[in-house]
Amino acid sequence: MENMVYAEELVREFLVFRGFTNTLQAFVKELGTDIGKGFQVDKILDLIFSIYIPKFQAENLIQLLRFFNNCFSSHETHLISVISELDISIIHYYIIHAIQAGRKDKVIELFDIHGTELLQKDQHWASWFAIPYIKAPQSEPQFRVYFSKEWSNALHLSLRNFLTKMFNGTRIPALMKISSERNMVSRLKGDIKQLNFKLAQLQVSLEEKETQLHQLRSNSLLATEVIVGTDSSSNPLAGSGEPIVFVPASHVICVSASAQAGEREPKHSEDIRPDDTQVSTSKISNHSDTGNDAQREEEFPEVRVDFQETFLGHTSPISRCRFSATGDNVASASVDGTVRIWTYDSSAPTSRNATIYCGAEIMSLEWECKSDRLLLIGTADGGIKAWNVDAKRVVCDLSCTEAFPSVLDLKCSPVEPIFVSAAASRWPGSSDIGKLGYASLTVWNMRTWKAMTVLPLGEDPPPITSVCFNHNGKLLAAAATDGMIHMFDMSAGLQITGWPAHDSAISSVLFGSDETSIFTLGVDGKIFEWSLQNQGKVLWSSDCSRFCNLRSSSHYKHEMALDAYGRRLLVTSNSLRAPIYQVRGHAYGMRTLPHSASITTVDWHPTSPIFLTGSADHSVRVTSMA
Repeated sequence: MENMVYAEELVREFLVFRGFTNTLQAFVKELGTDIGKGFQVDKILDLIFSIYIPKFQAENLIQLLRFFNNCFSSHETHLISVISELDISIIHYYIIHAIQAGRKDKVIELFDIHGTELLQKDQHWASWFAIPYIKAPQSEPQFRVYFSKEWSNALHLSLRNFLTKMFNGTRIPALMKISSERNMVSRLKGDIKQLNFKLAQLQVSLEEKETQLHQLRSNSLLATEVIVGTDSSSNPLAGSGEPIVFVPASHVICVSASAQAGEREPKHSEDIRPDDTQVSTSKISNHSDTGNDAQREEEFPEVRVDFQETFLGHTSPISRCRFSATGDNVASASVDGTVRIWTYDSSAPTSRNATIYCGAEIMSLEWECKSDRLLLIGTADGGIKAWNVDAKRVVCDLSCTEAFPSVLDLKCSPVEPIFVSAAASRWPGSSDIGKLGYASLTVWNMRTWKAMTVLPLGEDPPPITSVCFNHNGKLLAAAATDGMIHMFDMSAGLQITGWPAHDSAISSVLFGSDETSIFTLGVDGKIFEWSLQNQGKVLWSSDCSRFCNLRSSSHYKHEMALDAYGRRLLVTSNSLRAPIYQVRGHAYGMRTLPHSASITTVDWHPTSPIFLTGSADHSVRVTSMA
């Protein structure tokens, strides 16, 4: 009965909750004696054969036998008869042990107290009343067998087997099933998490294979369009040894026979350089791809959806939305200063659901990294609110200095109880990220709710639009409107390196999943993945200006989000769909299902292939990829 202790704690907790103090005292006293020993067979046998019988505690022995009779009284008739026979044998053993120990007085005492009761149950006890007065009962044929060691060992074994069988088959009270069911649910959740992880890995592998297959098909189709002809009836140059190559889009390239001698004579050569030595399908492919990035993005397949939930609790465009640390809760904010906390899973508890009115436009949201307990909210009037989702109240209301009223970003350390705020000296207004004034990076203590230090940025630094901690909280990356990336050592509170990443302002910055690279998104729509081991080296890049170019956006800042495996990059969009890029050499991506207005904010679930999209159409969608 491994769940006995847990069930007892539940009973004790309930009695305390209801104020049943007398019942609680009686319960605790009963637990102290615990005559049934928690239905543990070894302890019961020790109690009978090592305590009650050797110490001649006949009264306790009789009470224990009555207890088991009551416990098993609801069982089949043949089992009740077995219980009765075992009771008689145990009392026989007590009597024999007392006689062998020279304590016939204990036998007489037993019969004086319980003799009548024993005789009423079984008439055979009449002959046993004489045993204390027989000089050598072990010699009597009627009693000889009970003095043998074989009978004693048989009694021990029979009692052990019987109790084991009865306890294993005893109906378990519903209260004791709670712990088992809780453990089972916990195991099932663990299994589901592992299966989801394996599923996500298989999906990524499948997407890679589909991308490779698509590329092979495209190359095969392109190769079939290259025709080399030598038909003299239709070729005026036939017989001269000059091959004619027909390429798509009517680009005709003729290479003379003198090329065989090392001379190159390109004609109509828009895409052939002077050092070209041959015409290849790769050159034709490169030529056909030039300037067609937008067409590629338009050809992105629509993401395959397992399920999608739409939250319609806002009444103005969405400015930010974020999954909590566990992914169970979602926080979303709108430009009217309203924050909503909600859950997309209908089976999840809704006790944390709340609406928070901040009185100013919400510019940043951040969950505490170690739990779902605290939500940080940064506003356009310099306020930073800490909302406790369990207590459903603001536990701290901070204010940046009057010189830096716009809280552009907030990030919590994944290790330490601190967070960093990136504030600007001006409010961005409608869309101009270049008019934010100057920057301030402040480190705050989440226990005292006081500013610890201001990170150095130099004199009149350009605004910091986005910050990000690495996995252990030792490094902080900060992106600025002058295109610079700043890296800070958080233990020393000093900038350790930096480099120019964009020709224009940077809108968003993220550490890669393997912590060896960093992603940046510029206001011109260009995305770069920079190596941290070889500073200045670009590992991967993409141009998503068709989707997120601030020059044609009504929003002051775009953002991106990287999934838990570091393979998919989701970016906000001026259009109704957001692109999901496959990073690190994967040429193709996907598109989200459409909103009815531009997509202003995005986020990924911390462990599963589920993403958030917030839109200017006032809605937030949770999409699970199939």
